[in-house]
Amino acid sequence: MKNIEKIKLSVSSTIKEALQIIDSGAVKFAIVVDCDDKLIGTLTDGDIRRAILDGKSLDTSIDGVYFKEPTIVSVNNTKEEIIQLCTTKNIYQIPVVDHDGRVVAIDILDELLRPDIHSNRVILMVGGLGNRLRPLTEITPKPMLHVGGKPILQTIIEKFVSYGFVKITMCVGYKSNIIQKYFGDGSQFGASIEYILEDKRMGTAGALSLLSNKPDDSFFVMNGDLLTNVNFEHLLEFHMANSSTATMCVREYDFQVPYGVVSVENSKILAIEEKPVQKFFVSAGIYMLDPKCIDLIPKNEFYDMPTLFEKIIELNSNAISFPLREYWLDIGRIEEYEKANRDYIEVFDA
Repeated sequence: MKNIEKIKLSVSSTIKEALQIIDSGAVKFAIVVDCDDKLIGTLTDGDIRRAILDGKSLDTSIDGVYFKEPTIVSVNNTKEEIIQLCTTKNIYQIPVVDHDGRVVAIDILDELLRPDIHSNRVILMVGGLGNRLRPLTEITPKPMLHVGGKPILQTIIEKFVSYGFVKITMCVGYKSNIIQKYFGDGSQFGASIEYILEDKRMGTAGALSLLSNKPDDSFFVMNGDLLTNVNFEHLLEFHMANSSTATMCVREYDFQVPYGVVSVENSKILAIEEKPVQKFFVSAGIYMLDPKCIDLIPKNEFYDMPTLFEKIIELNSNAISFPLREYWLDIGRIEEYEKANRDYIEVFDA
């Protein structure tokens, strides 16, 4: 939902101000935020009517009137989870908050059940050789390997289409004829698909320089060997709410050092930590970019996405992260391919 600012109230707002917001908006309720812009409650027409019945005037503060324990969802909740929650609690609309508790969208049940068709393009990088998955990829390109009885790439496309993102461009290379023959123009899958042929290795961002028409709106870029349940609408809303130039989905990765780690200063041992766990955020291979990012990519040259982000950071543009907490798997090796097939029914057919 756009124009979240128009439905915001503070605790000091009056009932009269709240009524003006509720009566004038398409979403018939208001959100109450604190001085840090974090959600602390919601306010509906029913809440106000009850307050008036209790003798409160229109000039009274909404403090004590608004609902302080609203049902909310995270940007990491899938569409299916939100629909189930709305149905179970018999609610029509629900605030979506980011990792800091700030509202980035209002999800409306009717719209979730009948998704709008978005204009934002989806660029899928599907030209890799898949060397680590040989011999499986000697005949079949990696995105076309079957997981859950269908190609990995088909699951990716079906997920985007389910959220209303139907304008898809595939950057193809290795055994591209197999991909193009299977998906065609995309109409069979509810999408409109076009292709860009990489005649040499272009990296995870270089192929964007080959786009014949620069996207008009912020667009997705995703590697074609991933399985994830990320809510693509929430990713877009998070990107827009933060006025981001480039948004990178990140995944927490940790590993345990198998030894005691000794902290030393000038030969003196300061501390010993036994087998510590190191935690990092790593790129998840899913991005949201402003169209102006394409101007930073050299024409027809190898260029990776980390290099593009380094350039954006160097220019002091707004590069932000979107932490993934939902299911995500990079199918790069045989053991990950086998895990994907074990997980598929539970995660995607549940």
